[in-house]
Amino acid sequence: MTLSPYAPIIGLFALAAAFALFSIASARLAGPRRYNKAKLEAYECGIEPSPQPVGGGRFPIKFYLTAMLFIVFDIEIIFLYPWAVSFDALPIFGFVEMVLFIVAVFVAYAYVWRRGGLDWD
Repeated sequence: MTLSPYAPIIGLFALAAAFALFSIASARLAGPRRYNKAKLEAYECGIEPSPQPVGGGRFPIKFYLTAMLFIVFDIEIIFLYPWAVSFDALPIFGFVEMVLFIVAVFVAYAYVWRRGGLDWD
C-alpha cells in the first residue's frame, strides 16, 4: 500500500503543527516578562470588574438560546449557497426541495418567535 495520495494531507498537518509550535515558541521568546496587577486583570473596557463567585457566574439561558438560533440560521445559509450556485442545473425538483427546506426553517423561526425566544429581557 502506498501513501502517496495522503502525502499532501500529511504535509498540511505537519505544516500546521510546525506553525503552531513556532507561534508558541516565538510568543514565549518575544513576549513580555514583567507582569503586574494591571496586565493580569481581565479587560473590562476601563470599568472595574465586579466581584464574581469563586466558581464563576452563571449565564442566563437566553445567551445559549441566541447562540443556537444563530447556528441554525447560519447552517441554513450554508445549504442555500450550493443551491444558488447550481440553480440553473437543477430541475424543478431542486426548486421544490429548497422551498420545502425554507418553509421548514421559517416554521421553526416562527415557533421560536411565538414562544418568546427572540425577546431580550
